[in-house]
Amino acid sequence: MSGTKKLVIVESPAKAKTIAQYLGDGYEVQASVGHIRDLIEPKNLPPELKTGSIGKFSVDVDNGFTPYYVVSDAKKKTVADLKRALKDADELYLATDEDREGEAIAWHLLEVLKPKVPVKRMVFHEITKEAIQRAQDNPRELDTALVDAQETRRILDRLYGFEVSPVLWRKVGPGLSAGRVQSAATRLVVDRERERLAFVSASYWDLTAALGPQGETARFDARLARLDGRRVASGRDFDDRGVLGGEAIALDEAAAERLAAALRLDSTSFTVTSVESKPYTRRPAAPFTTSTLQQEAARKLRFSARQTMSVAQGLYENGYITYMRTDSSTLSQQAIDAARSQAAKLYGAETVPDKPRVYASKSKNAQEAHEAVRPAGDVFKTPSELSSVLRGNDFKLYELIWKRTVASQMADARGSTASVAITGATVDAGTAEFTASGTVITFRGFLSAYEEGRDETRNAEEADTSLPPLTEGQVLALDAVEAKGHETSPPPRYTEASLVKTLEELGIGRPSTYASIISTIIDRGYVTPRGSALVPNWIAFSVVRLLEEYFGDLVEYDFTAEMEDDLDRIADGEADRVGWLTEFYFGSDKHRGLRKVIDNLGEIDARSINSIRISDDITLRIGKYGPYLEVPQGEGEPPRRVNVPEDLAPDELTPAKAQELIDAPVNTDRELGVNPVNGKTVVAKDGRYGPYVTELEPEAEAAEAAAGATVESAAETVHQVDPATGEVVETVEKPAPKKKVVKKKAPAAPKPRTASLFKSMDPATIDLATALKLLDLPRVVGQDPETGVDITAQNGRFGPYLKKGTDSRSLDSEDQIFEIELPAALEIFAQPKYGARRPSSSLKEFEADPVSGKLIKVRDGRFGPYVTDGETNATIPRGEEVEALDFERAVQLLADKRAKGPAKPKSTRTAAARRTPAKKR
Repeated sequence: MSGTKKLVIVESPAKAKTIAQYLGDGYEVQASVGHIRDLIEPKNLPPELKTGSIGKFSVDVDNGFTPYYVVSDAKKKTVADLKRALKDADELYLATDEDREGEAIAWHLLEVLKPKVPVKRMVFHEITKEAIQRAQDNPRELDTALVDAQETRRILDRLYGFEVSPVLWRKVGPGLSAGRVQSAATRLVVDRERERLAFVSASYWDLTAALGPQGETARFDARLARLDGRRVASGRDFDDRGVLGGEAIALDEAAAERLAAALRLDSTSFTVTSVESKPYTRRPAAPFTTSTLQQEAARKLRFSARQTMSVAQGLYENGYITYMRTDSSTLSQQAIDAARSQAAKLYGAETVPDKPRVYASKSKNAQEAHEAVRPAGDVFKTPSELSSVLRGNDFKLYELIWKRTVASQMADARGSTASVAITGATVDAGTAEFTASGTVITFRGFLSAYEEGRDETRNAEEADTSLPPLTEGQVLALDAVEAKGHETSPPPRYTEASLVKTLEELGIGRPSTYASIISTIIDRGYVTPRGSALVPNWIAFSVVRLLEEYFGDLVEYDFTAEMEDDLDRIADGEADRVGWLTEFYFGSDKHRGLRKVIDNLGEIDARSINSIRISDDITLRIGKYGPYLEVPQGEGEPPRRVNVPEDLAPDELTPAKAQELIDAPVNTDRELGVNPVNGKTVVAKDGRYGPYVTELEPEAEAAEAAAGATVESAAETVHQVDPATGEVVETVEKPAPKKKVVKKKAPAAPKPRTASLFKSMDPATIDLATALKLLDLPRVVGQDPETGVDITAQNGRFGPYLKKGTDSRSLDSEDQIFEIELPAALEIFAQPKYGARRPSSSLKEFEADPVSGKLIKVRDGRFGPYVTDGETNATIPRGEEVEALDFERAVQLLADKRAKGPAKPKSTRTAAARRTPAKKR
């Protein structure tokens, strides 16, 4: 029908732009930019609701857990634009993602827009012309069960966070938070560090011999396996307490060196005692799910989970890959055909098996409707074909996905594994048996395209070695033998990849949420990345301990996994959200219920929760300003406190290390001299925020008048006279009446001048002259000749700068504060504040942004490096290196930031909408 217009709503502007290319005339595509509304903050509820059953959570727990939603100020313009577009539309297509969040976004759009035209739900798993056309031809109804599941999760997180977090604020520290999944993830990281803390290392020795056929130059390494028939211990034979188990024998350094010396004797013969060969087969890995994509991108590309999902989101929205949130490893028939065709074309027909490979999915939730993450389309674009379009991280991730998908439909790698045993008999040190193994690949198969990465293992596996042809009974020549000492290793810390893997194995959370889980525990300060390892901070120990002791069920891994299963059952329409929330919050025969737990917490000893015994007389305390060691002193003396260095990991704080910190010389104040102007002593100190200098104020003399006193007049002498004779008969002292007590407030002690040292300064070497210059800051550079206003140079929170009235300009270095003169200062103020001034202040610079047309720069800000074009600032995600950032990634970060819109204000008062529980199918 001519003249009709169909409105299509998606989540993101990038996705809208791509889809619009395929829909053509008659369609208008708009973006909701994610959710248009959410639960209101309880403090912003209407006054009449704040005291009711809805007031605590913005969820009416007494009436079916009905939520109170609000359109935020940031989304009012978006909603107005969508309503305006809907007025001229004849049909509405809701084309949000086909998962719980996407379905919920579609439902909220219906509730807010209240369309009076036909509504269709359009879903697709890739943004290609064919996929969009199929979605147009096959619309469906809104899945209210998915909406219920998303809403249940949102309400569950609100109840959990709003009940448990205040307990953490009171007993551990302000600003902390608890969450049903983030708390379990934090506990995993803490549990691993506890294992490392309890670990006792053991030492052992072994021998490595370089052997080869006599008369030949070829050599291979073999490791000592047995001595006189008894197995020689390796790292896996020791438990975590350093105790040797089983029947293996452990060699010490003396025994190992003695054996090595004996084997070096010319009389020692080395004979091949056995040769075994077994066929070797290796299958390709399944296509990527969200979880395995995050793991492999972490291993091979060093991407954080958040970075992986951000790059994948852009690839999906621009039509290069299928939907990136999926628990399924299944490929469609079109994808299987495309992968097999490309494998045969690029690597040879022999690399493709006769039958397609089918991978079983372990998916439990609605995301199994999606395919695995793969290149989009019925014919895949090879990485070389996209090399001129995709660059940087986009290209790297696409190439990884393409390789994995194509390899998944290729043949097994085949070969053989040879294992040999070699015996060397000594005269007086016994008979030593060495072993070596090697794998020979005779048919590479899928390895021609891709090989899966591996996580760090606790005990390094023996590496394959290249073995020459050997026969049983063959005599070998010894080239060298070396005794090597080893120490057992504690369990490796979690990396993002291994934490994602463990979360998935335990059923905690869902792969689509792993990136946000890891980001949350890092942003909350519970975990700090150190290289690729995730190191828990001491505050995490206190939080986990409190949760374990008082909210045991909530951090139990099985209980958390069961909640995910229950949410899946709600998504499948098999469970009722109100009944489930009632059981979780108010309790049942099966569970106590969160409300009962909160009401019966009893007294929590905050000091105990925040204390960890290091040794008999050393205790670690987690205080308001960080961890410190506490050591008892003599009777009647307060305990001594010693700060713990910020860069010291928990497992490194052994009793010996703690004693070392305690025994270290106390950092005393260093007296620099006397300020000749005011006579005050100047000292250098090392404070909480770094080294600084300060003036010591002389103690004020206590003035009696300042303290207040009772003021009395002199006593009055009274003479009594005989009225008859006029003589004085008696003289008395009459006390004067007390006057009103006047208490004068003691004057406030003057605040001493202080100044932080520059980064280039050392408190051990700074002199009095430099200290006085620091104390006299800000320094007056001169006066502006036009306005007469002073121009000052000073150091601020964000670095050195010049100030003229309310105008300021950054300086390149702290040294300029003392060095810059008036002409140079005037020149800086004459330049544009946000122009191309001082390019050296940028960490990196790129060409103009395609949207704003302004140069893109990378700067270092208060919260870390960020990308800016002078209008939009986008923080560079954790885990991304500035050096690796390219133009395309910078453009993408800015585009993502623009799509999100302005930051949500701290307080909003907007029209709210109650949600009517969705009807079941």
